[in-house]
Amino acid sequence: MLNFALALLSAALLTLSFPRLEIAWLAPVALAPLLIAAARERRPLRRFLLGWTCGVAYWFGVCYWIQNVLAFYGGLGEIAGWAVFTLFAVAKALHMGVFALFAGILMRRWWAVPAVAALWVAIEVTHGPLGFAWLALGNAGIDMAVPMRVAQFTGVYGISFLFMMTAATLALAALRRRRREMAWVLALPLLYLFPKLPAERPGASTALLVQPNISQTEQWTSESLDQGIRRQILLTLHGASSEKQPPEIVAWPEVPMPLYYQEDPAFRAYADELARSLHAYFLVGVVAHAPSGDPLNSAALVGPQGGLVSRYDKVNLVPFGEFVPWPFGFANKIATGMGDFAPGNRVVVSDLGAGHKIGTFICYESVFPNFVRQFAASGAGVLFNISNDGWFGKTAARWQHLSIVRMRAAENRRWILRSTNDGITGSIDSAGRLRRALPLYLPASASVGFDYTSEQTFYTQHGDWFAIACATLALLCLIAERAI
Repeated sequence: MLNFALALLSAALLTLSFPRLEIAWLAPVALAPLLIAAARERRPLRRFLLGWTCGVAYWFGVCYWIQNVLAFYGGLGEIAGWAVFTLFAVAKALHMGVFALFAGILMRRWWAVPAVAALWVAIEVTHGPLGFAWLALGNAGIDMAVPMRVAQFTGVYGISFLFMMTAATLALAALRRRRREMAWVLALPLLYLFPKLPAERPGASTALLVQPNISQTEQWTSESLDQGIRRQILLTLHGASSEKQPPEIVAWPEVPMPLYYQEDPAFRAYADELARSLHAYFLVGVVAHAPSGDPLNSAALVGPQGGLVSRYDKVNLVPFGEFVPWPFGFANKIATGMGDFAPGNRVVVSDLGAGHKIGTFICYESVFPNFVRQFAASGAGVLFNISNDGWFGKTAARWQHLSIVRMRAAENRRWILRSTNDGITGSIDSAGRLRRALPLYLPASASVGFDYTSEQTFYTQHGDWFAIACATLALLCLIAERAI
């Protein structure tokens, strides 16, 4: 019972580390209770159950908002929404169960601190490929200036590694292990040798970000759609006229309004005329279609003279929102309209001339570090994230999402400009700092400064090399344990 209590304590500490409470200093110690429990428990199945219990409680605590998305917007209803969300938490908790299973083995040896930290990273990086990723442990350190120095080299996983090192050290101390087994943390002051975060700068270029605050439950007709487009255009023109410096780019978010640039001549005329009147590029979330006829969640870039410059089709779709993952296929029969979108198949970087290029990733794609960095690696000097966080309601999810996007900026040393339906819309500088944000849940538009950046970070160039190294280290340590 004590071990299970420790596992639940870790879940609570993890949940408290993230938005909205954001007690960030808990992140470096949050997993220590689970590690103590795993080290005390010799039976493999019990260790797995300890981790699984911690994982279920954690996913319920940090992603509680998924139930409302399923119940209300997905049309499942309260009971079915809780049932499907429970299955989701049970499945996602398997990652934590596997971690506890093997962490208990690694905790037996003098190499426990780096081995356990490496094991955590090796498992953490599997969340995306295995169905759903959200907050990596390192995201809790987004406002910690010193740990954030490693982000441009290792991505978020380097910060997760640092936090797990401290958690493992604390667990060893609680277990009264020899001091030399904890000496690994003496290397942490070396963080001060890494380059400091970029200093704050106002930004030499200007973009206009639009936040229309469109209802998620709007039932669109041809008349209401035309009115909605006109309102959004007026909001854009008002924002542009109230600023001294004209924008180079205007960004509309991903919205629940069905906008078709290539298939709808009326909207195409609106978009082209807006771009021409502002003499600016116009980035807008639209619905496009694959050759098969399947819909695509896309971002269209219209040139200053009108006409399509480029189109990016969302590659990484939202589970339950844009596709239904295995083994939840039955949800197709319960929730009408789920699972309709087809994924795109390539990263698109758009050339604006004068040596300037932009990349746009859409909503949930922000959770994939190795994917987002490909835009910067392909030459994008600034990144845009268009999103519809209205699905989150007034929950912690939109602040969680913001912290994820901020980490992508820090990893690649790129400004990221976010245009969302009802918030959080704003600018994020190349150090991951939120520089300006529009008020939530209101129609608004504002110009923000930014800079184009051509230099590429080590992480931008080499991707998840650190996660691969951690997986290799964890495997070697487990083999060594077996051989001794």
